[in-house]
Amino acid sequence: MEDKINVTEGGVTAAQGFQAAGIAAGIKKGGTKDMAMVYSEKPCVCAGTFTTNVVKAAPVKWDQKIVEESDYVQAVVCNSGIANACTGQEGYSYCQETAKAAGKALGISAEEVLVASTGVIGQQLPMAVLKEGVKKLAPMLLGTKEAGTLAAEAIMTTDTVKKEVAVEMELSGKKVTIGGMCKGSGMIHPNMCTMLSFVTTDVDIDKNLLKEALRESVQDSYNMISVDGDTSTNDTVLVLANAMAGNPKITEKNQDYEIFKKGLDYVNKTLAQKIAGDGEGATALFEVKITGAQTKEQAVTLSKSVITSNLTKAAIFGHDANWGRILCAMGYSGAQFDPEKVDLVFESRAGRIQIMKDGIGTDYSEEEATKILSEDKVTVIADIKMGEETATAWGCDLTYDYVKINADYRS
Repeated sequence: MEDKINVTEGGVTAAQGFQAAGIAAGIKKGGTKDMAMVYSEKPCVCAGTFTTNVVKAAPVKWDQKIVEESDYVQAVVCNSGIANACTGQEGYSYCQETAKAAGKALGISAEEVLVASTGVIGQQLPMAVLKEGVKKLAPMLLGTKEAGTLAAEAIMTTDTVKKEVAVEMELSGKKVTIGGMCKGSGMIHPNMCTMLSFVTTDVDIDKNLLKEALRESVQDSYNMISVDGDTSTNDTVLVLANAMAGNPKITEKNQDYEIFKKGLDYVNKTLAQKIAGDGEGATALFEVKITGAQTKEQAVTLSKSVITSNLTKAAIFGHDANWGRILCAMGYSGAQFDPEKVDLVFESRAGRIQIMKDGIGTDYSEEEATKILSEDKVTVIADIKMGEETATAWGCDLTYDYVKINADYRS
């Protein structure tokens, strides 16, 4: 198992010592689950990355402070239905109250509790409901796969499916596990989106190295997805590591660090793709690979430009091999390349077809192309023949239902 990443069952409770719970506290209408708690039996070092939006929700500000100033954390409380964004000092004080309530229920300090919210912007949290929810969640905490799933369901908003993943690997002969859950479906755009991601691991690692590993991992995962071009106010990725695997502590960038980083990358990329594929109203995950780039930055810019092109996304929904829209999106990206050297390929489970060679359309079969584009995951590969760098971005098709969902989101 050395240097090998094994996918296993579960999410945030897959790693040793982590427990979770999810309930319908009454924030949302209709008895839908809307509060989750994740707890570690042992204190954890923590790393986090957050939204780039100038308008930052109160929980983002709270978590940034805790991640930077607290040596250890032990719990996360998340609500869905109300974002606690644009709520002023009152909203921030509600984060403190939530952390205090959770700390009291769990026997830890408020500074060891991270909080997260997702939902409608501008509304204040119903604190009586939230505090009661915290009281209910604490005694329900379990380390089972089912408990992790309940938590994953409780953080959903317009998501249509829960999103979890877990992997195992060996570090110096010790089995370690990384598990995660996330939510995200709309208001999704590169550089962190309206997504929350919580990753737990039993690895023993230095906090600064954990921060560095997360920062690098986010660049090739969450920062490479887009659903609708809107960067949210609440984006948060948190990684908690409780050292319960008993591996030799990772204090330098050795082989153990590289294996851990590989596992973390797998978890984050998998969760990111789950978000992109579950875009509001989406019927397909749209993957764009740029190859033959001169620089990584060039490849990233080009791939992101294609997945955010509404015309291209609409063509994917219509199963239309309209390759001109792809080249057009690459052309206005700001990255320089020679369009007369570009090769384009469509690929899915149904097959592979080259639709453009050296900047000119090939004599491909429209029927075959439509068949390939009718799968629930569609990949475009664009070779610009300038170098060896590559980048992959993920998005989704643009459907009628996206407008319907967002036209009555507050209803």
